Order: sequence, then structure tokens, then C-alpha cells
Amino acid sequence: MNYAENILQTIGNTPLVKLNTITGEIDALVLAKVETFNPGNSVKDRMAVKMIEDAEADGRLKPGGTIIEGTSGNTGMGLALGAIVKGYKLICVISDKQSREKIDILRAVGAEVVVCPTNVAPDDPRSYYSVSKRLAEETPNSWYVNQYDNLSNTKAHYEQTGPEIWAQTDGKIDHFVVGVGTGGTISGVGRYLKEKNPEVKIWGIDTYGSVFKKYHETGEFDENEIYPYITEGIGEDILPANVDFKLIDGFTKVTDKDAAVYTRKLAREEGIFCGNSAGAAVKGLLQLKEQFKPGEVVVVLFHDSGTRYVGKMFNDDWMRERGFLEETVKNAGDLTARREGELITVRTEELVGHAIERMKKYNISQLPVLDAEGFAGSLDESTLFKAYIDNKEIADLPVKHIMQPAFPVVNKHTSLDEVSRLINRENKAVLVDLHNGKFSIVTKHDIISAI
Repeated sequence: MNYAENILQTIGNTPLVKLNTITGEIDALVLAKVETFNPGNSVKDRMAVKMIEDAEADGRLKPGGTIIEGTSGNTGMGLALGAIVKGYKLICVISDKQSREKIDILRAVGAEVVVCPTNVAPDDPRSYYSVSKRLAEETPNSWYVNQYDNLSNTKAHYEQTGPEIWAQTDGKIDHFVVGVGTGGTISGVGRYLKEKNPEVKIWGIDTYGSVFKKYHETGEFDENEIYPYITEGIGEDILPANVDFKLIDGFTKVTDKDAAVYTRKLAREEGIFCGNSAGAAVKGLLQLKEQFKPGEVVVVLFHDSGTRYVGKMFNDDWMRERGFLEETVKNAGDLTARREGELITVRTEELVGHAIERMKKYNISQLPVLDAEGFAGSLDESTLFKAYIDNKEIADLPVKHIMQPAFPVVNKHTSLDEVSRLINRENKAVLVDLHNGKFSIVTKHDIISAI
């Protein structure tokens, strides 16, 4: 009989799959190393188990101990599999920008999950780096993994992933492309491939808000490069020990939008359901296409599964809220097409306090004002503010005493340009007649989102 002794023995030997459509403009042969076939559905299974085994070997991890790590979710899953098989407890510290699916999956496999804010400096006591270290100091018989500086991370890919790619391409690989986060994958695979053939080029995919590309090109760690970004799994605001910049031939940066759009394209055009960093890698490939010659072999690594991003990149509402969904907005009807619920209004005889409560409740900045005949006026935040400066008892006055002229009304076929022209300093919104007595509202925010 042919079977694995435990789930850890199924890690590795993931397939190499030709990309046929999404990279059609690249003349070279593009092959994807699809790491979702690992049992934890990501490349991180490899290094997670390697780090555990090396810590066991040198006594850092003792029987019955607790494993503690700051993770974007995937390393945590690999560590969870190792903890289950080997009998350890696991505490995962994760940033709040990670998908809900990642957090739920970690808890499903028995990990304790601590969520920390993303938008803080690495040395801030609330950061997931700092919280991980503190928990390791406070927890008896614990081991802090530190995947960023733990060189077993790189070693796992030098010993496993690199040799697999070399064997699967029969040594004909010319370029290796991969997103860079902790740096273990690009450094381990890159070192192995360059030892086999120094002419192999190693390309890193970075994201805006990360320091890698500029540091590689200039040697400068520029804190002005650091700002929040949405893309998960790649980029950093630190320089992990696992990133060996000498092995990397170049970086390209990919925007959050492009990473999200190409993650969806990969699923729809190739049938490969992978995560956010895979979309970034595909877009990065296209940005690097001038580097690839006809007849060359390019291998790109896809880190993890799309199942961890169902509520994000694969959710139309999430994409639309961030302006990532590729939709054509031509007229007023397009702007309001997916708006749900009735138009929120206030009556001329209602008190201003009622209008304020309504604005707070629905988180809106403008209100059309109605009387018995229809739209009689309008209210917006600036009107309320000016009125309050003049009269602190404004909340007890009828709305009609401070309302401004009614918002202009257009039909749903009115062009986006015409709607934009109607919104100005004096007029903060436009009403759209949807017929059948129904109206919707368009604000400056809607126009900006459409752009």
C-alpha cells in the first residue's frame, strides 16, 4: 500500500503548470509553480515544518511546548499542521489587514489567534512583531519562530523548492519570478538555481508601501516608502535577514488594484484559483516582459489559495468599494445602479436635530429636503456647520430655516461629465430620477470612486 504516515509527508512535489492565456503577450514559456497543492494550501508549509524540525534538533523547541509566531496566515497554517502532528500548542499573532478567512482557518486547526493593528511601526508595542516577542517572553516553555530572521526559512526552499523546479524544468529554467515577503522563497530558490546555473535571473515582486525595491536599487532604507497597502503576503516595512539582496537581479512593484484584478483574471482565464500575491506575480511578469526572450523558460511561483480571499478579491462589493472592479461608468444610472434602499430625506418641518441624527445613522453628508410638493431644499455638513456657528440652538429649529436650494435633478441617462459639472462649491449633490417616483443621489464621493 502507498500512503503517507501523516499529513506532513504530503508537503512538496507541487506541479508546474503552463500559463496559456493570461501571459499571452510574453514570448517565453511561462510555467507556474502552484503551491496551493500543499496540504496547508500554501508554499509556507515547507518552511514552517523545516523551522519546527530545526528547532527540535537544537533544543529550542521542547516537548509539550508552545509555538508563537507573527504571521500573515499562511505560515501559521503550516505551523498548525506541524503542531498538530507533533503535539505542540500554537499562538498566531496576525495583523488586522489579513482576510477573515485566514483568521477563521487558523482557529479551525486549533491555533490561538491574536489580532494586532496594521498601521503601526514595527517597534510599536502593538505591532504584531512586538506582540509576538512579548508573548514568547511571557509564555513558559515557548519558542518564538521569527520567520523573517529564521534562516531555516531560506534553507527549506534551498533544499526542497529549488531542486524541484530545477528537476521539473530539466535544468532549462532561465528566470524565476516570485513575490517577496519574508524572503525565504526567493533567497532559497535563487541560491540553489544560481549554484546550478549562474545565468538564471531572479526577479522579485514588490508592492507599493514596501521598502524592498528601492533598498535593492540604492541601498537606502527609505521610511517615506512605508505606508499601508492592501496586498497580502508580499512587501515589508523591515529588512528580514532571509532576504539576500545579492541573489536578486531586480524588483518590480505592483499596485494593490492590479494585484487584485489579476488574481481574479488568473482564476477566470487559467482556472488557477490562487491568492492575492499570485495576481501580483502575474502582473509583475507582464511588467518584466522585456526581460524575457523567445524560447526562454520562466517559472513564477504562486504562494497560496484563493479560498483565503473569497471575502476580498473574489467579492464584487469589496472590489467595488475600493475602485478595483473594472466597470464602465458612463452616466448617472451607472453611478447609482447598485445602490440599495430608499433615498434618505428630511421634511421641511422636521427639526434640524432630526436631520443630524439621520446623517449620523446612515453615515451621509447630504440630505434632500421634502415638502408636500416634492424637493424643496437641501442640507449638507457645511450648511449645518455655518448655521451652528451663528446659532448654538440650531438643533431645535425647523429644517426650512437653514436649508439651501434643492439639488438639481437629472435623468439616469445624463452623462458622467454633465453630472460632474453640476457638483460644485454651492451644490454638493445631484438627484437622479429613476422613474416610478424613485430617486437616488450622486455626490462628489461617487464621482471620485467612479474615476
